[in-house]
Amino acid sequence: MDAAKQREIASKGGKAAHAKGTAHEFTPEEAREAGRKGGQAAHGKGTAHKFTSEEAREAGRKGGRSARAKGNSANNGSNPNEANNSTSASTLNASNPDNASVGNVENARNPDEAKAVASQANATSPSS
Repeated sequence: MDAAKQREIASKGGKAAHAKGTAHEFTPEEAREAGRKGGQAAHGKGTAHKFTSEEAREAGRKGGRSARAKGNSANNGSNPNEANNSTSASTLNASNPDNASVGNVENARNPDEAKAVASQANATSPSS
């Protein structure tokens, strides 16, 4: 049996199981494990998607927005081992006053934070 025919039969079976209410529903742990296995297989075969830097940035932004919407941000104190990116960027950029405001504003999580970071950087950076 060719792959297309097998996929068609499996699709029909899955649709029928969902319609009947007997389809398997993955727990978050099962889904995570399945995704990990699929990613390993794709990387092993060389068929995994290769993100451009812009795609990776956008994926990170999307994940961060989703986590914050659910109340799971790195700053809520739930995991003390997770770093606060804007603080790390502030620390790194503070050593170079010329780019202090640029790096901090780019790492700000929302427009109000960006304004606060920019005004703070402008107040502390030496004037030309």
